[in-house]
Amino acid sequence: MLRAEGLRKNYGGVQAVDGVSFALAAGELLALIGPNGAGKSTCFNLLGGQVRPDAGRVWLNGADITALPPPALARAGIGRTFQVSASFASMTVRENVQTALSAARGTQWRLWRPARDCAIFEADALLMRLGLQTAAAQQAGTLAYGDLKRLELALALAASPRMLLMDEPTAGMAPSERGGLMRLVASLAREDGVGVLFTEHDMDAVFATADRIMVMDRGTLIAEGTPAEIRANQAVREAYLGA
Repeated sequence: MLRAEGLRKNYGGVQAVDGVSFALAAGELLALIGPNGAGKSTCFNLLGGQVRPDAGRVWLNGADITALPPPALARAGIGRTFQVSASFASMTVRENVQTALSAARGTQWRLWRPARDCAIFEADALLMRLGLQTAAAQQAGTLAYGDLKRLELALALAASPRMLLMDEPTAGMAPSERGGLMRLVASLAREDGVGVLFTEHDMDAVFATADRIMVMDRGTLIAEGTPAEIRANQAVREAYLGA
């Protein structure tokens, strides 16, 4: 579904991403891990449209999406969540999702109808899938952090993406909550056929969730394989995982 070939990005002589190529299938969860400074964030930003590549191409379902800006990528079917969650704090949880649904459908500028009356059924159905139905009328700014992470996921899914980029989805969450969020992501991705590429520092979450794992070090991919293959890879152990 997603294919990247030869992605490169240079910052003042530093090769942040150096010839990265990979493919991602529908419904697959692919983790991108590596030490700090390995180039993971730059790679994510190349795919998410925040940064233009110096070289290389990216395709989504056969369509060339290289260097498209984030709004165009969203319309093409790529959703994204960020390390630091963000929502409209003064709106209710339902209103946040209604806003995302309206934006995805291009109906946010309709006159004569209050936005809170739009897409109520669809918003509640999505909140039900995320386990947030009881918080629908609650202000987003009062949510516990774990629930805020699930709301961010709901906002990303409102556009019915074909691919989801997730930058450290469990960052800031209590260890007891991380596994539950990643199991929810995996379940939703497989139900909807959404490909998921995620970075994560919690190796328990990575190895328990990912179908495949890619490992970056100094801008290049040094390994790719199943969790068992990555765990046994000597180069990965030396560069990142340790003994």
